[in-house]
Amino acid sequence: MNATTTQQTTPATTTIPSDPPVKMECRDLSVFYAEKQALNGVDLDIREKQVTALIGPSGCGKSTFLRCLNRMNDTVDIARVEGKVLLDGRDIYDPDVDVVELRADVGMVFQKPNPFPKSIYENVAYGPRIHGLARGKDEMDAIVEKSLKRAGLWKEVSDRLAEPGTGLSGGQQQRLCIARAIAVSPAVILMDEPCSALDPIATAIVEELIDELRQRYTIVIVTHSMQQAARVSQETAFFHLGNIVETGITDDIFTNPKDPRTESYISGRIG
Repeated sequence: MNATTTQQTTPATTTIPSDPPVKMECRDLSVFYAEKQALNGVDLDIREKQVTALIGPSGCGKSTFLRCLNRMNDTVDIARVEGKVLLDGRDIYDPDVDVVELRADVGMVFQKPNPFPKSIYENVAYGPRIHGLARGKDEMDAIVEKSLKRAGLWKEVSDRLAEPGTGLSGGQQQRLCIARAIAVSPAVILMDEPCSALDPIATAIVEELIDELRQRYTIVIVTHSMQQAARVSQETAFFHLGNIVETGITDDIFTNPKDPRTESYISGRIG
């Protein structure tokens, strides 16, 4: 009778995916316009190379919060910001921070397309030129081409770069503004309702572009469209009356919200 040999087997290890690293941290962030408080001690982590959607009723503080992330509220005389906003661990409200450089690192795309009254080429070249990112025409040409390609616009405009950017359609203008933002190699792109002025076809093109851009950039988007937030984002924060009520994975927020106010907004009972 042969002896039976028992073999020891090593159990297979399961790799649990970790959360993406935090790119921006907001801690106890409050904003005042004169005596009116618009944000109340907001805490939020924005994760790297993900799309974070900010949703909530009109006037709830979404755009005010977004403008804190690149200090656009500095341009409002009566605005006062308290708390911390950290980009890669550094407080962007530190007095030593160069605001011009910050706004290159944290670019912004606005609700209404706002191309400069310049050629398509000069719209994209403007940022790299003022930041000294190109050492000559060949390098600038390469930056313009790469930015327009990443914005999904190159094939449509490559033969008319000298024409005015304002002559493009609304959807093309918005993609031109996205190309202008990414031409300076930002770390973060802020988008304040970037599709609200666009038709459904242009909206679909921009949404597809957002999904492609998150492979390279961290994106924060304000949207009134819950369907858009569900389509394009990985994390969602629900704002109400200047507070973050709930934040989490987008699928969880829309299918299993923890706070009754979130459920009421998503179901259309408030908003």
